[in-house]
Amino acid sequence: MRLIKKLKGLRNLRLIRACASQAILLLFLSTGHASAESCLAPNRPYVPGDAEATRDYADFIRRDFELYIRDIQSYFRCLEAERARAFEEAREVSEEYGRFLKTIDR
Repeated sequence: MRLIKKLKGLRNLRLIRACASQAILLLFLSTGHASAESCLAPNRPYVPGDAEATRDYADFIRRDFELYIRDIQSYFRCLEAERARAFEEAREVSEEYGRFLKTIDR
């Protein structure tokens, strides 16, 4: 009887190890897609507090503002694309979850 209990325990241990291995594999496979897009906000332009320095470097400061405006628009487009991608992924995951629930309810 002890031998049967011991064998049953080993079988459960193997099952637990197999499930853990599958979970780890799934985690590694899914993390690459989780960070599909990385949107980085541009740095704010710097304006010196000194009026004379502001006048002296007006061309550089103006260029920084123009670059910021260009880059912030790209940033907004990136955020919108990432939102759309995440929304689609959430829809797919929801469908997969529905199929999973149907499978285990059978």
